[in-house]
Amino acid sequence: MILYPAIDLKDGKCVRLLRGDMSRATVFGEDPAAQARSFVTAGCEWLHLVDLNGAFAGRPVNGDAVEAILSAVHVPCQLGGGIRDMATIEGWMERRIARVILGTVAVENPALVRDAARAFPGRIAVGLDARDGKVATRGWAEATELEVTDMARRFEDAGIAAIIYTDIARDGAMQGPNVAATAALARAVSVPVIASGGVSSLDDLIALRDAGGIAGAISGRALYDGALDLAEALAALRG
Repeated sequence: MILYPAIDLKDGKCVRLLRGDMSRATVFGEDPAAQARSFVTAGCEWLHLVDLNGAFAGRPVNGDAVEAILSAVHVPCQLGGGIRDMATIEGWMERRIARVILGTVAVENPALVRDAARAFPGRIAVGLDARDGKVATRGWAEATELEVTDMARRFEDAGIAAIIYTDIARDGAMQGPNVAATAALARAVSVPVIASGGVSSLDDLIALRDAGGIAGAISGRALYDGALDLAEALAALRG
């Protein structure tokens, strides 16, 4: 199971939100590139980047910070937030983003996901963010009646690289991930599932790994707060 340290970008800074609320952002660093270097020095093999402003604006906003990260490190990075058309996808691919995450547009324009997956095999992921099992869009600000599993199954034959499942109620709350729901989703689809939201300890990571079928986990606040030691976590997962 791959551990993805998260760098969430708001106004050019590294932040973490509580349950997706932009008004409840904690700033953890003024220099995203330095934070990325720190994670890579600890041994991570991937980075998970989110343009939070972009998720609400519907277009890239923190492009300079993302560019700085890409210049600072040489591990693959996946990026989500405000990516809603092919031109933006192509632009990020040209800038050495290894994997683009499509969230809102997967609900509003699923044909784009399929087109992008054909154009960039193995480099498109779908981000499914949910409250009480129902998908939320536009920076988690808008609720839908779509069930996460139903949405995931729509893209099983699209050729996407992964599904990133976030339980919004757990995100940034340091209350542990929703292991049962994530494992159930992983069993329900053939696409690799990456867990996001609530990972706050080594025990949480082990629980996700041992649940079976979960391909990866994203952690943010726990790494910044020191509740989870990245080097220790990586060693445990590799072991």
